[in-house]
Amino acid sequence: MTKNLTVGNPARLILSFAIPLIIGNMFQQFYSMADSFIVGRTLGMNALAALGCTGSINFLVLGFVMGVTQGASIITSQRFGAEDKRGIRRSFATGMLLGIAVTVILMALSITGIKPLLRLLRTPADIIEDAHSYIVVIFWGMPVMLLFNLCSNVMRAVGDSRTPLVFLVIACVINIILDYVFILAFGLGVRGAAYATVIAQALAGAACIPVIVRKLPILRITRDDWRHIDTYEFFVHAKMAIPVGFQWSIIAIGAVAVTFALNGLGATAVAAYTAGQKIDQFAGMPLNSFGAAMTTYTAQNYGARRIDRIRTGVFQGLLMAAAFSIVMGAVFIFFGRHMVALFLGDAQEAINMGATYLKVLGFFFVFLAGLYATRQPLQGLGNSLIPTLAGIMELFMRTFAAIILTDLFGFTGLCFASPLAFIGALVVCAAALGVTLKKLNRAFSL
Repeated sequence: MTKNLTVGNPARLILSFAIPLIIGNMFQQFYSMADSFIVGRTLGMNALAALGCTGSINFLVLGFVMGVTQGASIITSQRFGAEDKRGIRRSFATGMLLGIAVTVILMALSITGIKPLLRLLRTPADIIEDAHSYIVVIFWGMPVMLLFNLCSNVMRAVGDSRTPLVFLVIACVINIILDYVFILAFGLGVRGAAYATVIAQALAGAACIPVIVRKLPILRITRDDWRHIDTYEFFVHAKMAIPVGFQWSIIAIGAVAVTFALNGLGATAVAAYTAGQKIDQFAGMPLNSFGAAMTTYTAQNYGARRIDRIRTGVFQGLLMAAAFSIVMGAVFIFFGRHMVALFLGDAQEAINMGATYLKVLGFFFVFLAGLYATRQPLQGLGNSLIPTLAGIMELFMRTFAAIILTDLFGFTGLCFASPLAFIGALVVCAAALGVTLKKLNRAFSL
């Protein structure tokens, strides 16, 4: 079930590895969109706004956990490329311990501090209780989120991108069914949508365990592996994983700044932005998947010391991602209004605002392709500093749009937060990747 990405045509390998990721991530976004669709259509616009205003906080906390598991799995992937079987198992075990420690700390902080944070972000009074009831359930479910992300990332690290897809598809179906059960049959409101998400993730994570034990012996941890996890092993993984987690959270802080500005524009603007953002996130999943595939591809070839293949793979991956983003940008520009109307019913003011969001995004979507195609290979090469700096640039750009552009141009100004973030981070990553590849070429030639 493993896949060696150090031999064969780079473009074909990246695409074949990315396709299950694309399908899986799109299904993951699909059931996130299903939450919004079902909540918006059954509970009303205010309930949809309650979900929307928790998105950035959700990303801030859970994004750190996902980033840590992703960062730890990069070490696993590098050792797979170097054919270090013992190192692979120890890497998996170390990533597990690191993820548990981070999750316990974040749960304690987030569950106790969420209500004051919602007030600090100026969450409208008519949606704050629904927002709180939803996000608290999600945070209590953090351990199951860790389980699935840890297992799926380590499977991808050794080249298996298909198994996580199967469990994601099953989770999506379960989530949608449970949405209707908890919201309509049990009358749990937005809290029911949170229960559905947590249960679906728990089942997907639990299903990964027997597959790893029975089908992936290279990941089967022994007592000897646990005994040899020392301070150095923990430090190596933390050095990679914690910055990746911070990178996600730094980006999320920028999203929190956007949420702060958005809440000041009222519930209609929140609902419109939420609908547009759900579509944006769904469309961005293929680019995210290309990036994840390029991380694994780069990490394995770095472990095998194949700098020539890294260069070729980055270029070919960039071309594929850019082609998709141009097509998707055109769809946003010409069909965005019809897309947001699916979430917002006949609320014309909100539909107009949501269409504006997608139209602005459509003109700049190609820059997101460039960002994924440069930032993710840097992570695969073990460079955690530059992606973190790129995250800081994203934070600056989003905050600028939230504070300055929103004040000058209202909702339209806020719509430029993501495009500016894409461009700023891309400049940092593209320059750094070029320099890094030149240095590695000289080092590997010695």
